[in-house]
Order: sequence, then structure tokens, then C-alpha cells
Amino acid sequence: MQPAKIAPRIAPRDRLIVALDVPSVAAAEAMIDRLGDSVTFYKIGYQLGYAGGLVLAKQLAGSGKKVFVDLKLHDIGNTVARGVESVASLGATFLTVHAYPQTMKAAVEARAGSGLKILAVTVLTSYDDSDLHAAGYRLNVSDLVEARARQAQALGVDGLVSSPEEAAALRKIVGDQMNLVTPGIRPAGSATGDQKRIMTPARAIAAGADYLVVGRPVMEAADPKAAAEAIHTEIAQALA
Repeated sequence: MQPAKIAPRIAPRDRLIVALDVPSVAAAEAMIDRLGDSVTFYKIGYQLGYAGGLVLAKQLAGSGKKVFVDLKLHDIGNTVARGVESVASLGATFLTVHAYPQTMKAAVEARAGSGLKILAVTVLTSYDDSDLHAAGYRLNVSDLVEARARQAQALGVDGLVSSPEEAAALRKIVGDQMNLVTPGIRPAGSATGDQKRIMTPARAIAAGADYLVVGRPVMEAADPKAAAEAIHTEIAQALA
């Protein structure tokens, strides 16, 4: 089973995904208003998702925005499938699942016939080799990411979520058949926060990333719209 070939050209402004990591729909809507047309793609994760964010996801999709629902599903196949069907009905563009074979297989089968694309989370960007070893894994980060990428590709998953550090290696494995989505993006001068495997927007694009997920550097900026536009400029320069 193979994923559909990704579009040869992604609109540059669609490559920035702003993470709406806020505690309420009201806070999210206020930020969306501030960002205006500078952002076309938003991510809704646990914090906002559990505070009414899935209703907002449907509203955003209905207004023409793209939405990345980042719930990292992982459960028995039937439960994953029903969750995927519900998210597909929202009009979302992306949904994350953890990169375990049974989970990925159920998600791919359940999204058939919809516009939803499944992204497999390889290894969280807050993990490094010592974190994996503490969790009982014998592989290091790069080896586990590559192993999961090959499994995802074979199962027909549409894209991968990994740190930008792995983007170049993953592009060699998956070619242009899968989208590469990279969190852990920090413009020069930004605080690292709790991320351990990070990269600037330009370097991530040069490494082969298709989409860049950015949260705090935009959301906590004094001028969020200007921060988003600066990232757009950096992306455009990297693509030139």
C-alpha cells in the first residue's frame, strides 16, 4: 500500500503551521485574529483540543484555513479507526498517530475516501538517545526514526513527524512520496524551551522538510504577525 504522491509544489505560505498551544478557544480566536492572513495553517493539540478546540478545527476548515489535529492516536485498531473517522469529518488536513504498525495500518484504512492525511510521529523532539534508553529502547533516535519511517511508508502513511535533524535522512528514504513535518523549529535567537533536537526554519527547509510547526516563537512574540511574516521570508529565501 503506497501513499499518494505529494503535490510537487506546496504554497510557501502553507509551509508554516502555527501551533495554537493556548488553554481556551477564546484565546485561540484572539490569536487567529491577530495573525490574520499571515497564517493559513494551524495546529490544534491536546491543550486546546480538550478545551473545545475540535469545534474550532471544524470552523477553521470551513473558513478555508488548513488544520493539523495533533492528537497522536495510539490504541487498539478499532478505537484508532473510529477516532480517525471523527477527525476526518471535521475537514482537517493532517492527523497524527504514533508510528506503531497496528496503529498506522488502522489509521490509513480509516481515512480512505476523505481528504485527511495521516502523519506518523516517529520520535518526539523532546527525546534524545538517553530518553529512549531509559524507556527500554535499544536503538538510538536516528535508527528508531528511520525504522519507523520505513514501516510507515510500507503501510501507506501520508507523512512523517520528526525533528528537523532527521529530515535529510528521511527524505532519502521516502523520496517525494511522503510529507515531512518538523516541529522543534526555532528562529535564530529564540529560546530552546523543552525541545532537544531543533533547527532554524531555513536549515529545516534545506534539509528537506515540507512543513514547519512553530509555536512559542510566534505565539509569545510581541508582534505575532511580524514573527510569522519573518518565518515566511526565511522559508522563501531557503526555497529560492
